[in-house]
Amino acid sequence: MAAAVERLQKLQKEITCGVCQSYFSDPVTIGCGHSFCRTCLSLSWRAGAGAFSCPECRQVPQVREFPAVNRRLAQLTEVGKELSCQVLHTTEQQHQCTTHEKGLKLFCEDDQTSVCVRCSQSPEHGAHMLSPIEEAAPRCREKLQNILAQVGKKVEEAETLLVQEERFAVDWHSMITREYCKLYQFLMEEESRCHERIRQEQNARQDMICQYRKRLQTLVVDLQEAGHQPNLDLLQDVKQLLGRSESVLALRAKTVTRELREYPIPGTIEMLNQFRVDITMDPTSASPILTVSEDLKSVKATEGWQVENKHPADSNLHIVLAEQAFSSGRHYWEVDVSQLPQWVLGIHSPYMKRKRGRNMNPWAIVFLLGCVKKENDYYLQTFPGSLNHRVKDPIPRVGVYLEYTSGSVVFYNVLQCSLIYGFHAISFTKPVKPIFSPGPPLLGTEAGPMTLCPVNSHLSACCYSSL
Repeated sequence: MAAAVERLQKLQKEITCGVCQSYFSDPVTIGCGHSFCRTCLSLSWRAGAGAFSCPECRQVPQVREFPAVNRRLAQLTEVGKELSCQVLHTTEQQHQCTTHEKGLKLFCEDDQTSVCVRCSQSPEHGAHMLSPIEEAAPRCREKLQNILAQVGKKVEEAETLLVQEERFAVDWHSMITREYCKLYQFLMEEESRCHERIRQEQNARQDMICQYRKRLQTLVVDLQEAGHQPNLDLLQDVKQLLGRSESVLALRAKTVTRELREYPIPGTIEMLNQFRVDITMDPTSASPILTVSEDLKSVKATEGWQVENKHPADSNLHIVLAEQAFSSGRHYWEVDVSQLPQWVLGIHSPYMKRKRGRNMNPWAIVFLLGCVKKENDYYLQTFPGSLNHRVKDPIPRVGVYLEYTSGSVVFYNVLQCSLIYGFHAISFTKPVKPIFSPGPPLLGTEAGPMTLCPVNSHLSACCYSSL
């Protein structure tokens, strides 16, 4: 019996597919002599993306055509299956029930287990459906073969899905690349148009300054000539000369005062929003004449702060610091200043704990942007820095971007999506804290709040309110 089982095992090895490790189903033989199920070889070659090699020895057949079914091997496989059943049947006869020491002749369909005749008569199996082993085994094999066929189809479907997914990924990468190229081209064109606008405005301003200088030079000559005229001639022309002098000198304010131009940069605020941080104000750091709201999101000047318009560097600045300190990374926050004619924003570095009630004035360790109102005009000023420009309209919402590693602090007009001013190449050595100052207030006016905008907020009606 042992010898028969050994010979059967050798035969099983010859009729077993090296891919699925089951009996051949429609076996095919390729040039190297190895055989496989037709479906298994098809799936293997399809998954190989063109590398039609033997799944077992990896040799590439010279003929790329798919081989026909090996009928003789298929017949041998059927013979092997029958012999296996016979040997299994003989082997099964040797198995006995451990309880009654009787041969296992029946199969319980309910419990899916083999039982002897006495077991089938017990109350445990009395109401169950029982079948002879010879009948149950073929049905079980047929079920397994059906499942195997279904699994094979699912494998083919999965292979098809993989190919489709790879193609989709390639197409998607191409589409994304085209969109980024389109965006890059658009931004390059916008940059070119912006530079051209700056050039034209610069030329126009230079022409205006040249004309102003020419009128001044002409006036100088006329004044010098008038000084050498006889008294009577001088007095006859003095009214017209004085009027012209006054007119020329009046042009100075318009010519010398620079106006901050708005150059929108598409997508800037959207890009910065990925670095938005939720910050709050530290009431313990606030000057006594400032009031911080309960939610720590806004600050307001009290009646105790009433001063004339001054540059922050020329006066004591009452401030409140943020609770958060930054020592790495990129951070962006927005502040609503729509209800303030004058304000100061920026950062304070290094972090130094100061006593409550003291005004801050170590200006070497701050980087500030402030708005000052003079008569009916608004001016944006920086400290340190050279910005002192008039703006057409007050800015309702300011964005502040801090990049600690590169040492950059940049201010943005959120409403116009445009740059205001940037500090760069700052050597930060200690943590940085945002700084806020809702003033100085104007004499005779009620101070409004300076408010931190929520992280998920967008421009709202408050940003359009007039001052």
